[in-house]
Amino acid sequence: MRSVALDLGARTISYCEVSDGVVVARGSVRRFSGLKQLLGPNTPAAQVAFEACRGGWWVVEQLQSWGHEPLMVDTTRTKAVGIGHHGRKTDPIDAERLALALEAKLLPLAHVLSRHRQELRYQLSVRRALVETRAQYVAQVREIVRARGGRIKSCETDSFAVAFRESTLDEASRGLTVPLLTVLGTLEAQLAAVEEKLAQLCAQEPQVERLMTAPGVGLIIAAAFVSVIDEARRFRRAHEVESYLGLVPREDSSGDRRRLGSISKAGNGYLRSVMVQGAWCVLRMRNQEDPLVRWGRQVAARRGAKVAGVGIARRLAGILWAMWRDGKVYDPALVGHASARGLAVRAQTAELEAAAMRRAARKAAVHMRRTRRPAPIGVMS
Repeated sequence: MRSVALDLGARTISYCEVSDGVVVARGSVRRFSGLKQLLGPNTPAAQVAFEACRGGWWVVEQLQSWGHEPLMVDTTRTKAVGIGHHGRKTDPIDAERLALALEAKLLPLAHVLSRHRQELRYQLSVRRALVETRAQYVAQVREIVRARGGRIKSCETDSFAVAFRESTLDEASRGLTVPLLTVLGTLEAQLAAVEEKLAQLCAQEPQVERLMTAPGVGLIIAAAFVSVIDEARRFRRAHEVESYLGLVPREDSSGDRRRLGSISKAGNGYLRSVMVQGAWCVLRMRNQEDPLVRWGRQVAARRGAKVAGVGIARRLAGILWAMWRDGKVYDPALVGHASARGLAVRAQTAELEAAAMRRAARKAAVHMRRTRRPAPIGVMS
């Protein structure tokens, strides 16, 4: 089988084909369609390597439709195959180094999400953009009102429309914020549609509801976890999942010296951020008997709430992975064991699982009710 590598640039795509360690073809094209002469449907089958990027999943599908075997490379480990070696890094050189590593079977491969998980990830990305934009507009309206001597009571972002209507503001301030509130109304409507689509996708993912039985884990955190991890069995233990999500400390150790720093922040930043948000919810829970809550508060007392939040997020990631791996719901009695391996110690009763799943369903219902609140259209009436 042929060995071909691509360097997918923003303006050009460099390619290189090698055979027995010798370059037999190289060049560049401006569009992916320009590769048809090299990799089109009627060309001999090839293994095609390229670095993971935003368009990577589309490239995988396109190459498969042309009859080739795509291999997406883990960008965090490309230095191991010689990319950037001796300070020489250009697109043609990168393509050549990838092609040679491909032929030598030395490529560090990245995981390619399944099609349904890709769709889930896309919907989460759209929702994230809408939520962040809504927060910016709400903050801007508050700033304008405050600058003019008014005040809007504190509330959740999705309750801002009601809080605005109930505020005592002068007509000038209300008129000034009309353009922003109109856009907010549109954002709320679009967000509700995306939430509905997300709920439909999650209904096809039985693992999402199972993961929602854990404390601090709602629909968005569970969906994000599933869309990033994709397959629980591709990890051997909980620590690998925690490291994959960048929730473990950086380490610079040598000999007898061991130096740990802040968390590595590798992997998917969005999932890491929502996991930390879930951890803060755990810290605020009233259930003093839950071992995860109790452990988090003990850490907070010793080292502060911020460290405890990250620690809970790390431990929660391992617990969610173990629940997924073993097909079990969250059980505080099992989490009381020192590690996520404790989840496999004993079988769970049908009553425990049914009760946990009912709690998860209530979480999802509350989440959907919040997204269907009235949008801030006609707020001046």
